[in-house]
Amino acid sequence: MTITQEQATWFAQTFSQIADNVERAVLGKRHVVELVLTAMLSDGHVLLEDVPGTGKTSLARAVAQSVQGTNTRIQFTPDLLPGDITGITVYDQKSGSFEFHTGPVFANIVLADEINRASPKTQSALLEVMEEGRVTIDGVTREVGVPFLVLATQNPVEQAGTYRLPEAQLDRFLLRTSLGYPDHAATVRILDGAAVATADLRPIITPQALVGMADLAASVYVDPLVLDYIARLVDATRTADEVRLGVSIRGALALTRATRARAAAQGRTFATPDDVKALAVPVLSHRLILHPEAEFDGVTQEAVVGQVLLDTLPPTQRESA
Repeated sequence: MTITQEQATWFAQTFSQIADNVERAVLGKRHVVELVLTAMLSDGHVLLEDVPGTGKTSLARAVAQSVQGTNTRIQFTPDLLPGDITGITVYDQKSGSFEFHTGPVFANIVLADEINRASPKTQSALLEVMEEGRVTIDGVTREVGVPFLVLATQNPVEQAGTYRLPEAQLDRFLLRTSLGYPDHAATVRILDGAAVATADLRPIITPQALVGMADLAASVYVDPLVLDYIARLVDATRTADEVRLGVSIRGALALTRATRARAAAQGRTFATPDDVKALAVPVLSHRLILHPEAEFDGVTQEAVVGQVLLDTLPPTQRESA
């Protein structure tokens, strides 16, 4: 069943209200806020590459507060163990039985701070829960609940004592973006105390209603020509001269889901090539592995995706050509 125009209008209004609410605590970062909400409504996760002190924790708490969700924060360190994330089973001497103590991953919004500081074994504890929304411990599978969003951060500058995220884990993030520093006007407002404390934000929607929004986003119509455009973009990343490993089919599916959510956020019942263009860089760039020579020459993943967008004609231009 395809989303109706009335539902799309409601979706766009609610999406805007949530973004407005979050932006009261995270000033001047509307684009990033909308990307995070798009990921959450696409059943995806977000990787934030930022230096410390840019408001990543405030962003996670503001989103959780706006959707009446639970919020946890995991500080990744080299000595962090998988059980510290997922939870552990302990023996209760009084009852004579084993009890499961849930870990911080059992929340609606999980902030995984400096994820690349933990060992690969600990990072891998997130793989199942990010892909399927559940964890398996001692042979028992437990759902973490919905909605579920992992906001992972890593410092792109300080790399001492870190472990590079494996490609399999990077591929599970729907998109990668950066908050960055606020502009001058937003900085002045922050210094003047204009930012609202996250605890004071009013909830906009319930978690159950947010799941309903995600279902509506999944029913947005995507024309076969737009799907063909996405496929051609993905194929082009695999044949680019600077790329050693291009975008996987998981990446193509992620771009399609995000495109649907963006179309609904714009109040439309159908997706357009412009939706694809707006999301291609944050959704696809972190999935590329460049040749060492290209990296040495200063080529970035974002630049490669940008060039692919320029070289790959969208449907309307292709038909008229």
